[in-house]
Amino acid sequence: MAKVTRTQINNKDYTSFPFRIGDQGCAVSSRSAHVREQIEQILFTNPKERWYRPDFGIGAMALVFEPNHQAMWEVVKKRLLATLAESLKGEVLAESLSVQVEGENETLKIIIGYQMAALQHSETLEFLLNGGT
Repeated sequence: MAKVTRTQINNKDYTSFPFRIGDQGCAVSSRSAHVREQIEQILFTNPKERWYRPDFGIGAMALVFEPNHQAMWEVVKKRLLATLAESLKGEVLAESLSVQVEGENETLKIIIGYQMAALQHSETLEFLLNGGT
């Protein structure tokens, strides 16, 4: 069995999230891609979908059918910040997490900003959810 030796902090030996098998065996991701994949899992997993983690996920696809106004945005923002801080502990700096939620008509826009721990690398991800597509 081969031993994996990490020589760089941003190496490519993180298991892809969600887990999948590629042509060369277990699919791997870079550290920044791994964090993005985890954030997508949090966004698109419905609450109570995971047996032992019923509070995991915010079910973003179901949100497009909710009233698109400020009160809903604030609830989503608070739930998302709490879930991200817990799930990404050690991967991103908790104090660097920022979430913006806004919408117009049938479109919900979620913007997530964070700084990766130990790398001093910041990223911003934008997700547009549309009830019609």
